[in-house]
Amino acid sequence: MKIYLLSIILLFSATKLAAQQQNQTVYINGKVITADGQPAAGLLVLIKGVKRIAYTQNDGSFKIAAPIGKNELTIKSSLNTFEQSVQVNANSNVALPTIQLKEKLTELNEVVVTAQFGPQSLRNSVYNIRTINAEKIRLRGATNVQQILNTEFGFRFSNDLTLGTTDVELMGMSGRNIKILLDGVPMVDRSDSRESLNQIDVNTIERIEIVEGPVSVVYGTDALAGVINIITKNAGKSVLNISARVQDETAGKEYNALKGAGNHIQNVGASWQNKGWSALAGFTHTEFGGWNLAPKTASPEQVAAENRWKPKEQYMGNAKIGYRNNHFNIWYRLDGLEETIDSRGGMNPNNYRAKFQTYTTNRYTQQLQTEWKLSDQLQLTTVGGYTDLKRATRTVQHDFTSNTETLTTEAGEQDIAKFNAAIFRATAQYTASKSISVQPGFEFNRDAASGQRIKGTPVINDYAFFISSELKPNKSINIRPGLRFIKNSVYDAPTVIPSLNTKFTVSKDLDLRLAYARGFRAPALRELYYDFFDASHSIMGNENLKAEESNSFNGSVAWAGIQQKDLQFRSTLAGFYNLFKNRIDFGIDAANPSVTTYINVSKYKTTGGSLDNTLIYKNLQANVALSYIGRYNRLVEDAVSVEIPEFLWSPEVASSLTYTFPKINGSISVFYKYAGSRPSYQLSTVSGVQTAKLVKVGSFSWADLMLNKNVLKYITINAGIKNLFDITQLTNTSTASGGAHSTGGASVPYSYGRSYVLGLSFNWNKN
Repeated sequence: MKIYLLSIILLFSATKLAAQQQNQTVYINGKVITADGQPAAGLLVLIKGVKRIAYTQNDGSFKIAAPIGKNELTIKSSLNTFEQSVQVNANSNVALPTIQLKEKLTELNEVVVTAQFGPQSLRNSVYNIRTINAEKIRLRGATNVQQILNTEFGFRFSNDLTLGTTDVELMGMSGRNIKILLDGVPMVDRSDSRESLNQIDVNTIERIEIVEGPVSVVYGTDALAGVINIITKNAGKSVLNISARVQDETAGKEYNALKGAGNHIQNVGASWQNKGWSALAGFTHTEFGGWNLAPKTASPEQVAAENRWKPKEQYMGNAKIGYRNNHFNIWYRLDGLEETIDSRGGMNPNNYRAKFQTYTTNRYTQQLQTEWKLSDQLQLTTVGGYTDLKRATRTVQHDFTSNTETLTTEAGEQDIAKFNAAIFRATAQYTASKSISVQPGFEFNRDAASGQRIKGTPVINDYAFFISSELKPNKSINIRPGLRFIKNSVYDAPTVIPSLNTKFTVSKDLDLRLAYARGFRAPALRELYYDFFDASHSIMGNENLKAEESNSFNGSVAWAGIQQKDLQFRSTLAGFYNLFKNRIDFGIDAANPSVTTYINVSKYKTTGGSLDNTLIYKNLQANVALSYIGRYNRLVEDAVSVEIPEFLWSPEVASSLTYTFPKINGSISVFYKYAGSRPSYQLSTVSGVQTAKLVKVGSFSWADLMLNKNVLKYITINAGIKNLFDITQLTNTSTASGGAHSTGGASVPYSYGRSYVLGLSFNWNKN
């Protein structure tokens, strides 16, 4: 009897042990590099016959769960599929030797995440997306995001010398129509200009993804012109990484080493990862010493006569901690900024006094994001974010006779404007079959503000439910319809926002994308509640504003007909047409003609096209893009008796060229952009007859030349010249003021001139 019981126990134990071994989670670990030895990030990794996938990380590493036994591992790149048999034994993870692909880094098909159901190859996305990867950012030697985008086609920047800030324009539409995201979380701005774009630490950026056209179904307000998603770095495969960077630039001919005149940046960072846990932290200090500054004792006339670029100093810190396994990923990130801009008024020669102002911005952004893989068909993603933004204005009257300062008492000159925003977003991705995927989601946004020039303490709550799906009746067709339902607590938001994106694979080398989308932009808190009255301004908010709306049509044809070992050529032809209604602009208050306020203008239009070409030949990579953009001429409605065109057109050419020298581990890069003149019409009356006068902001050519070389294994030297053609001001035949802080007149300030660059970067890894 005892022998019988013992046999049963042994049989049960063996069965249980076999079941445990069968269900045990064992991982295959590896790393993928390109033909030129660079990490291959974002590649799809799968095991044949098993519904498990993974993607290579930024350093090329991957980790995928595998069943016990013989497995067929597959890694898919843009041109080839790598396959390898891997034997997996119980109680033992498999560490593969480094896998080297046949393609170089520049030949890999990039993976994008913006507005996608999940990580997606650039070619398979239904959206026309542009990417700027970490390698291109490094080659540029950029100190801010503006320097990265400055030579990208479709982008233009404008400078407000009064406030010391910069705004961006994309495909003919201003920054107020562009959604700026940091890892998918909206950036908060105190006004409708996108000054936050240059308050992001450029050293933390892994890549930038640009989606052109409305993405309001996915991202809500402001995404009329498109989305710029700044994606930050993660900790790599290495157990420990330490990096540092120092770079100095001249400002024209003005320069002091490391501090003061010129442009200076210092950065240090570290990251760690082990057993699924990861952490990173970084700190950056930037200082711009100003340019062509009048001395503190200059008279108001002297100050006005000089093209003044204000001194700016920034302290930026960031930290990130996270945990990841095969089914779950969670991470928390904190970004902090302190920015100081100094503004000097001219000295009154009658009393030897001058007014000095300091603008101090403090910004803290927190985000917590999770990804759950509940099953092979269902994934859940959540995003929580909170931003606290304060901008303090401090104004003093400086007495040069006694060298003393006293605080001024005029309205708004001692002010702290406070803004905070919270977002919660949850989306589910359900794959019903190979032909049907669905993504429902919910989003809540809360915006609040206070300050001397803001009426009360307004709070805006926005609730949205959105749903989209991807329908793939066959391998050649991808249809993505979407709807967003909105309820806002303050303004009249559109109830439903629809979109329809389609992609057709015409042939192995040819893709066609056609899309219609409706976009909208909520009135900014500044436009609703901001009042600004002083000696030279009378601006009042309008609480009755409606949301801007747009109907957008766009299409593109992408051809990748040459895909050989040493030669590749890709070309994309795209076009767009946008029709806006209820566009928000400055106007005259109906109750008081002496006051400027915000009003909804009846309509506005933009249209145009672009041709983007990329050539890769051995160690040479070149890109040439052309665009021709038309902006609506509102005078067509205001002056029906004057014959003027409906659209005013402006051409643009952007190009980049990089040649790599493998033997010396270095490269040379040239970035060039030609921006055509910006025409507009002004009405005037001559001898009692109304006429329209054509005015223009002049064209310009911009070029940067950068050299990069790796030395001593861990150190990279970058040197070069930015703004080779020494552009400082653009000609301007307009005499209109153009806005509350316009610098209109005989010229438009654009840059502080040619600058010379020298930088060192250090990067050390412990595996």
